[in-house]
Amino acid sequence: MQNTIPATRPRYRERLAPSLWLLVSAAVLAPMVALTLVPLNSTLGLIIGIIVAVAVIGLLVAASPVVSVEAGTLSAGRAHIDVRWLGDPVALTGEEAKQARGPGLAASGWHLIRGGIDGMVVVPNTDPDDPVTQWSISTRTPDRLAAAIRRARG
Repeated sequence: MQNTIPATRPRYRERLAPSLWLLVSAAVLAPMVALTLVPLNSTLGLIIGIIVAVAVIGLLVAASPVVSVEAGTLSAGRAHIDVRWLGDPVALTGEEAKQARGPGLAASGWHLIRGGIDGMVVVPNTDPDDPVTQWSISTRTPDRLAAAIRRARG
């Protein structure tokens, strides 16, 4: 059987979507807007409330950054770097990730950190002309992201 998947597909791709509690909080906008508009028209208030909540949730998901390793490039949000300039990635979870996001966060690094996402990958930047010394990236699957960076480097 022939492989029909194109060779340009990402080796790793993850959308850092908002956590469930944030989406539920945004959904609370529906009854809040509906209650505000009840004196005018209860049906119209309910419809507008639902539209507002769906729009806010859609914007939260659409605006969430994407982390990918594709065609020799690591992309994290709007930033990207060629993998040849990256050192060995370190996958962190639990207390190690908490330390890396807090006191261990490099001031000269580039960071894509999202609340509600426990895992993290820290990758040294070996480019001598780049003032950024490391990339710190939140991820739900740190082992997979680190492995994808290693594969792309190799």
